Amino acid sequence: MAKLPLIDTRPLKDKPARSTKMRASPDRAPPRPSKRAVGATERRAAIVAAGLEEFTAKGFAATRLDDVARRAGVAKGTIYLHFKDKDALFQELVRTALGPLIVRISNPPIGAGGGSARAAMEALAETFAREVIGTRRADIIRMIISEGTRFPQLAEFYYLEVIAHGIGGMRKLIEYGIARGEIRNPGVADFPQLLVSPMIVSVIWQGLFGKLAPLDVAAMLRVHLDLIFIEGRAA
Repeated sequence: MAKLPLIDTRPLKDKPARSTKMRASPDRAPPRPSKRAVGATERRAAIVAAGLEEFTAKGFAATRLDDVARRAGVAKGTIYLHFKDKDALFQELVRTALGPLIVRISNPPIGAGGGSARAAMEALAETFAREVIGTRRADIIRMIISEGTRFPQLAEFYYLEVIAHGIGGMRKLIEYGIARGEIRNPGVADFPQLLVSPMIVSVIWQGLFGKLAPLDVAAMLRVHLDLIFIEGRAA
């Protein structure tokens, strides 16, 4: 009868570790993504960019995925490899176009350096004037305003992803300003929309009347802040 091989019955912790030829090195560079992965990422980015062009030019209702695919240089079926439907594509372009800006607005630079709420709000206003007005981001906002009632699922998504975070950031800023004695009416904390309403007005105005009567958005926002903040308390 053949003898069975001996089995090491020592506890696992006592067993000598197996040596390996390839050991992880902290200096080893992470593996490069494959050409296939890079290609998929580039196609997804092209689809999102094409979607942005189509949505802002035609609106949500009139945009067709066939046109998005043609503009992106891909087959229509390729879009469905990345996005379930037109809604999902729109949601992704909102996250891509507005996500980084909303992160900044929802986390205003207050408290750490002891700076004023007024200065923080002016910085956000200048960022908005520079990075939204006159860009595709403004076109997205105008599209939501014009078509949100027809497509409530888009309005709900935009509220949860953009508006709620922006309002939360404004509330933090207002409460900080009240605590520092910078804001003349503490009731503003109940309506943080008052702080951002001129930004929405500027988006609408520039879209409708910008060519006829261009608006100095940054200057208008500064005047608006004069109505909210107490003069001389911004130091």
